[in-house]
Amino acid sequence: MISIRCILILVIFTKLLFSSKIIYQDCNEPLEPPYHGTIFLDPNIITKFDKSSFEKIEYVGKEERVMFDRRYDDWITVVPFIFIASFSDNLIIEVQVNPEFITVKDAKNIASKYCMPVGQLPTSLRLEVKTMWIHRGMKAFGGGNQNILIHTDWSEMHYEDQGILEETLFHEATHTSLDGLFSEDENWINAQEKDCNFISTYALENPEREDIAESFLPFFVIKFFPNRIPASMNKTILETIPARIKYFDDKVLDYFPLIIE
Repeated sequence: MISIRCILILVIFTKLLFSSKIIYQDCNEPLEPPYHGTIFLDPNIITKFDKSSFEKIEYVGKEERVMFDRRYDDWITVVPFIFIASFSDNLIIEVQVNPEFITVKDAKNIASKYCMPVGQLPTSLRLEVKTMWIHRGMKAFGGGNQNILIHTDWSEMHYEDQGILEETLFHEATHTSLDGLFSEDENWINAQEKDCNFISTYALENPEREDIAESFLPFFVIKFFPNRIPASMNKTILETIPARIKYFDDKVLDYFPLIIE
């Protein structure tokens, strides 16, 4: 039997998804999150067929840079291949490719490979991305430090193989561009408390570091592309983090090129 509460939530979802009439939960402690990590929700939230703002990439030479490399879990000083990636919303990113890629051609190919999906990220998620670090290695991506960190071997085996490269880059760019804006906001903290739940165990275990990035991708898909995920997933997201959804929706953010107003 479907409870009255579930019926109300379904009505809200279909008619009043982003209105102030969303019903919140009352509870004394967080419930069990429905997902482990939100980059794994669905590989079709963003696809390779979606529009990209990436326009061109230019090689500008080799010059000493300090880059973070998870293989060493430390900062390294190297002389990488340096490229300037340009995007149609007038943003640019300096792409630093580890010299282990040997030739300019190989370095440019790998830089271009990742610039295309990075260009699919909303402008608001690229505003603070000033550099990209690209290394080989079986280590996870990272965000923050005005940067997106990429390890290509891990990418191929764990992200590209599952079709979630775009979703992973979305997550990391959220760290880079939105964490600093939202994490100390009293309204964000209130939204976390009001929901009394987390969308994923990853967010629950790291509420200050991961909750924004874990929650923003689910918000994005149910706001703009709800037909790309199962209806049951839409319902679960809405039931789990309605206050966070409203918090994000109240923000004025630029979603170009995926959403063109």
